[in-house]
Amino acid sequence: MSAQEAPVRVLVAGLGNMGMSHALAYHANPGFEIVGLVTRSKPDLPDALKNYPHFTGYDEALAETQPDLASINTYSDSHAPYAIAAMEAGAHVFVEKPLATNVADARRVVETAKAQNRKLVVGYILRHHPSWVRLIQEARGLGGPYVFRLNLNQQSSGPTWLTHKQLMQTTPPIVDCGVHYVDVMCQITDAKPLKVRGMGVRLSDEIAPDMYNYGHFQVLFEDGSVGWYEAGWGPMMSETAFFVKDIVSPKGCVSIVMDEGAKSDDIDAHTQTSRIRLHKAERNATGQFAHEDTLLSMEGEPGHQELCDREQAFVLQAISEDLDLSRHMNDAVQSLNICLAADESVRSGKEIEL
Repeated sequence: MSAQEAPVRVLVAGLGNMGMSHALAYHANPGFEIVGLVTRSKPDLPDALKNYPHFTGYDEALAETQPDLASINTYSDSHAPYAIAAMEAGAHVFVEKPLATNVADARRVVETAKAQNRKLVVGYILRHHPSWVRLIQEARGLGGPYVFRLNLNQQSSGPTWLTHKQLMQTTPPIVDCGVHYVDVMCQITDAKPLKVRGMGVRLSDEIAPDMYNYGHFQVLFEDGSVGWYEAGWGPMMSETAFFVKDIVSPKGCVSIVMDEGAKSDDIDAHTQTSRIRLHKAERNATGQFAHEDTLLSMEGEPGHQELCDREQAFVLQAISEDLDLSRHMNDAVQSLNICLAADESVRSGKEIEL
């Protein structure tokens, strides 16, 4: 931001785990000025955020502060109405994933952004992670068709399990986390997704009878690529193989190798990669592998807060440089469409054609 540019005035709605981190990112970046924080009850705030105006109602805060940017980090069922209200009031929008709880609402949000000529950035934090960018680059370099083997299971207790139960009031794990990893699949293969098959199990009587805290789905793509994603939350989940990030192609595979001792409910472990292992299938005249596996060290990669800082720096860039976010918005709708089809498949027991 140049010296003469005024900072982007931002209203932050929701101060859970992600909202708090985004608020700290705005506070630390001179390109932003926080004009209000919105939560239903007064939260326990870190010193950095204690002096900002606090609101308990989103509509009131939007009308009173008239922000340049609304940062929406509330529960999923409010994402679409809050985003549309903000854009119709003249604000750009950053909204945590998933963009909405159904595809029609997600499309409405995107259409509103286009009609109002507002920037819409969806919280796909892995897009701002240098290690994940490298993983996608290495996988694309191998060439398809691909097999995607991805999961993120979380053995949660205490406050983490409480947060998971609150999230599951509206969204199953395969949708909440799945949009990130389906987005990675779609960035690696540009092929159209065709079909989704899902299954799920309710493993706790602490969640609604029609909700499930373990899910698994498969995606079939037009180029022959296939992928599976698995997500489970709760005190019963296993710490074994909770983090599998493995992409296979005819020419080899690229995988994330986690450090031993990593814990599934550690938020940094959800994004940090430790090392990337690149294996090439090429063999020599004797049938042995022509190349040893390459281990790419990701030492010094950003932690959770630094990733949020990078993500909000991208939001600032999108606004100040008028970036074209068409692909970004379309990808957000497509990944949500796949994950919601997976949820529909779980509930119906049928394969869903996209």
